[in-house]
Amino acid sequence: MRQTWRWFGPDDPVTLDNAKQAGAQGIVTALHHLYDGRSWRLEDVVERRRIIEAAGLSWDVCESIPVSDAIKRRDGVWRRDIDAWKDSLANLVRAGVRTVCYNFMPIVDWTRTDLRYPTSAKGLALRFDFPAFVAYDAFVLRRPGAEQDYPAAALSAARARFAELDAQAFAVIEKNVIGGMPARQSEYNRAQFAEALSAFAGLTADDLRANLLAFVGEIGPMAEELGARLALHPADPPISLFGLPRVASTAADYRALFAAAPSPANGITLCAGSLGSRPDNDLVAMAREFGPRVHFAHLRNVAREADGSFVEAEHLSGDVDMVALVRALLDEEKRRRNAGRADAEIPMRPDHGHLLADDIGKARINPGYSHVGRLKGLAELRGVMRAFEWIDANSRQLTG
Repeated sequence: MRQTWRWFGPDDPVTLDNAKQAGAQGIVTALHHLYDGRSWRLEDVVERRRIIEAAGLSWDVCESIPVSDAIKRRDGVWRRDIDAWKDSLANLVRAGVRTVCYNFMPIVDWTRTDLRYPTSAKGLALRFDFPAFVAYDAFVLRRPGAEQDYPAAALSAARARFAELDAQAFAVIEKNVIGGMPARQSEYNRAQFAEALSAFAGLTADDLRANLLAFVGEIGPMAEELGARLALHPADPPISLFGLPRVASTAADYRALFAAAPSPANGITLCAGSLGSRPDNDLVAMAREFGPRVHFAHLRNVAREADGSFVEAEHLSGDVDMVALVRALLDEEKRRRNAGRADAEIPMRPDHGHLLADDIGKARINPGYSHVGRLKGLAELRGVMRAFEWIDANSRQLTG
């Protein structure tokens, strides 16, 4: 697999030199300073590529061209926003960037309640505390209808968590959940967030899925014509948040997508951590079923808890069988090479990483995107890949 590294642009505290030192071959980035719905000009895309190549790396994946909430609702300025999305896609391809990750999560994108959860190794991890999230939604934000959206057991656990935590703790949770995370389009205060939620009132999962299929139905043929690959990122976590539907959470969701939009350009970002936080998702089985559609992979791990919570684990630990998942993706690469596919090599990146060593004390770190934790994760994943490559090359010797 192609070893890549997420970089948030010239303002990222983790530099391109840091990425190269970690052993990355390519970069995953976007024009994050132009996340306001405008189309990306070719000269701006080319300049970003020039900066990356000057560091001895390549721009392998765009993550992401943002999909506006107007597109997800299919109202307001949705037509303008889709046209701008198309322009950006065309300019990326003209600049040589052909793989585009995107997501269709309404409003909040990826969500964690705790950005500095202590690990047994004395590092800090990202965690999603489901009872604390429900407590915030139902008893702090007091979203209308929130208490009816959760099972009785979840609501009972949330009431207990609400009694345990003070106002300061919920202020931190609120900042983490609605105040903005890396690569999000927007950040909100409580009043702004309530207004954003109201714009989605009455939108069902069927509505959101129909809008996703309409979007892909329009973008997919263009991507196929351009030779681009679209990689839909799953919801993170892959459950409804704040009563909002999420339609890229399970194998069934992706089957429906591919059945409705069969173009080979229409594919998946196989995010092991996002999908792996649901116990009913079998990541290895999904990698094998959707292998031809895996245009990009995020390799990280999670340790699930019985109440729906999860913590981001070491890359080779947790509830996702990462070794078996890497094996499945390497098998898919071999199948592609035998079929003569030009995209035989799947770009992957070590998604997220624990906050470790001197990164812990740094004043500015993007949550999940520190240097040392991802360096460690990439090195571990590289070791697994190299081991399988050696086994494959020496299989006759091993079997006598």
